[in-house]
Order: sequence, then structure tokens, then C-alpha cells
Amino acid sequence: MAAKDIPRRGDYNIFYPITTRWMDNDIYGHINNVQYYSYFDTAVNRYLIEQGVLDIHQGAVIGLVVETHCNFFSGAAFPQDIEVGIRVAHLGNSSVRYEVGLFVEGREDAIAQGHFVHVYVDRNSQQPVAITDDLRSALDVLVCE
Repeated sequence: MAAKDIPRRGDYNIFYPITTRWMDNDIYGHINNVQYYSYFDTAVNRYLIEQGVLDIHQGAVIGLVVETHCNFFSGAAFPQDIEVGIRVAHLGNSSVRYEVGLFVEGREDAIAQGHFVHVYVDRNSQQPVAITDDLRSALDVLVCE
């Protein structure tokens, strides 16, 4: 991937810090790729919980991940701190595509960029439901132009 295609901090609307852990490193001395997906999920769900639009214990509507992807540009290793940038690339009737960039603290270029798609469903029936007005309002703030 060309350097011009690597996301930069300015491409994201909100950031969350992630403290890496010793166990995040793999035998090759860098953060293992599976941890990046955990960072994505942690940042997005933290945002939703803080906005009051996700109740992980009692909420009638939950988001199920139906698609994920990640491009890796450069590595990081414990004990580096990571900052996770979030934006919304598509906001549909019952689904949303989040795009997430991972940045080593203080660097402008992402070390990784990925996306995942949530389909919002009724917790009990697991059938898709329309995104609520409150959730849509919280996500509108993150829509990239």
C-alpha cells in the first residue's frame, strides 16, 4: 500500500487510548494481529456505552459483527500505547460500517486500519431491527464525509 493510502489521524473524529499488555505480544516480538480486532471492538463499544446507546446487559437491541477486515502498515509492541480512531463509513437502516485506525501514541500515520460491520438485531429473536433514533444520532457524529 502506498504511503498516500495510509490513514492519518485527521481522518477520524474520535480517539480512545488502549494500553497494550505483555500478553498482546507474540513470539515475533510485536502485537499479534488478533489483538487489533479486540482493540477495534473495545473502542467502538466504549463509544456506544459512553453515549448511552448500548446496554450490554439489558438492552433489547444489540449489534452483531457480520464482517471484519484489517490492513497492517507497521508494527507495535508492548509497552507502546495505542490510540484508536473511529469513524462511520456507512449508516444503513439496520447496519453500520465502522472504520477504525490504530495509531502509536504521537504518530500521524496509522499502524493498521480496519473495518467491521454491525447489524443491529433484537436480542431475543436475533432478527434485524431498525437503528434507533438515539443510536443514529450518536453515529451521525462519526460519519465521515
